[in-house]
Amino acid sequence: MQKLQTLSGVLLLAFAPLISNIHPVIAQQNLANCQQPNVGEYLLLVLSPTPENQKQLRAALPTEQKTVVCKYTNQIVTRVGGFTNIDDAKRLARYIQNIVGLSATITTRPTEPVTQLPQTIPNTQTPKITYNPKILGEGYAILVDYFNRPEMVSSLRNAVGGDVGFVSYGQRPYLLAVYTTNQKEAYNTLKKLSETGFVAILADGRKVVLLRSIVR
Repeated sequence: MQKLQTLSGVLLLAFAPLISNIHPVIAQQNLANCQQPNVGEYLLLVLSPTPENQKQLRAALPTEQKTVVCKYTNQIVTRVGGFTNIDDAKRLARYIQNIVGLSATITTRPTEPVTQLPQTIPNTQTPKITYNPKILGEGYAILVDYFNRPEMVSSLRNAVGGDVGFVSYGQRPYLLAVYTTNQKEAYNTLKKLSETGFVAILADGRKVVLLRSIVR
């Protein structure tokens, strides 16, 4: 990672990136430079160079969360703003990294104006992230509302005794606990999760879009 040029009073937290190379077509888009954060605001910059990255990110975020695709140091990012508490920003940054698989940077500025955003986003290259959404198909999907709490992934994995996925249902993101064609298995899993405190629902697999088969 190249050395960051530090701006006085600016906080920059970089989370270990899982990023893809910039798509040549997207890199040519005439995007505006990202707007600076307001005084006292914590801003997330999510490296999302392709339309697939951007679509996946929008599907994972709450519908009321405002996002803007813009340029930052000649890289294409999604600007997610509106945080007044750094802990909230950090939780969402970890969630984006763990659930969506994209790197996120948090930045803010002090009460005194600064002339520009921090200089760089980490540019470590890792294997390309694949995005291949598909309908689960006929069967039963047990979905869990995780309330933007990434730590719930681990407890849900322990509860079902295996990997969990990430899906979109009714234009909202959920964790996928189980997908099966066995009605009894589906209802047993639903009952077990509900009894252990999870907010779980049973959905028609034909209406559920699989975004990631395994959430790490």
